[in-house]
Amino acid sequence: MECITWFVPILPGKLEAWRAFVEEINGPRKDDFAKSRQRLGASREVIGLVQSPEGDFAALFHEGESVAGGFSMLAGSDDPFDVWFKDKILELHGVTKEMLAQGPPSQVVMDYRA
Repeated sequence: MECITWFVPILPGKLEAWRAFVEEINGPRKDDFAKSRQRLGASREVIGLVQSPEGDFAALFHEGESVAGGFSMLAGSDDPFDVWFKDKILELHGVTKEMLAQGPPSQVVMDYRA
């Protein structure tokens, strides 16, 4: 099982739209989100909010059999939910499908497990 943590900026002026997006994937689109993540091989995803003098960031934790593979699958997906999701992360974070296809822009440098 792989895991990765990374941060992505929330574009200026988009915090309330980002909050609404998170509420939507936790509410009316929760089942679609879960089905999407199952298709992508994700076992866990955690989203946090970091607010700093430099701006607002989404703190993301992904876990699955192949996190990079899941990102690549999402980039190429034409599933209606995935298309909506990609449109939202482009609007809110500036993340393109080409960026997704490259996998998460971070690396694990330590992973303690009890």
